[in-house]
Amino acid sequence: MTWLIDNFSYVWSLTVRHVWLSAVPIGVGFVVALPIGWYADRHPRLRGGLLGAVGVLYTIPSLALFAVLPGLLGTGFLSPLNVIIALSIYAAAIMVRTASDAFGSVSPAVLDAAAANGYSPGQRALRVQLPLAGPVLLAGLRVVAVSTVSLVSVGALIGVSSLGSLFTDGYRRTFNTEIVIGIGATVLVALVFDVFLVLVGRVLMPWASLGRPVRSAV
Repeated sequence: MTWLIDNFSYVWSLTVRHVWLSAVPIGVGFVVALPIGWYADRHPRLRGGLLGAVGVLYTIPSLALFAVLPGLLGTGFLSPLNVIIALSIYAAAIMVRTASDAFGSVSPAVLDAAAANGYSPGQRALRVQLPLAGPVLLAGLRVVAVSTVSLVSVGALIGVSSLGSLFTDGYRRTFNTEIVIGIGATVLVALVFDVFLVLVGRVLMPWASLGRPVRSAV
């Protein structure tokens, strides 16, 4: 505890950076996955191949992807952009399947009723399917958030500082206190993201029950 008090500003700066490196990929992955998931739901014949192709992206080892991206993008090896892009790919890979399932969970009778009332396909997607698919989408987004917060720590192995830096530095110095603080802070950040998403869901979807445990969609 003494070490944490003496180094609080350092740990706090790493926490803020960890939150930033997590929040951007979560948002980008969600925005990218929505139209892909909707398209997959609209075209059942293509759904299996599309979801399979996207799912392959998640099987790429994170450390390998972090190392390859600088050569592909021309970014610096220590650039946080490499971590953001890699984690955005992972986030989208998880969310695409969830988004497809979420849009597919909307009753066809509801969509038929919306079409009978003159809703265009785009209006049905935004004003009917999206709100009704919201609880399933939120469940998937919570899984993405926890996964992303965890994976950000891996970036410390290639020199991109985050709470993972406490793991690597503590391991190098055989200083268990720093390792424990890094693990605890990472878990706390994941919990904060999860609680934040649940609260946002309750505000946007007060009709849905959003406090139940989340099961991974992958």
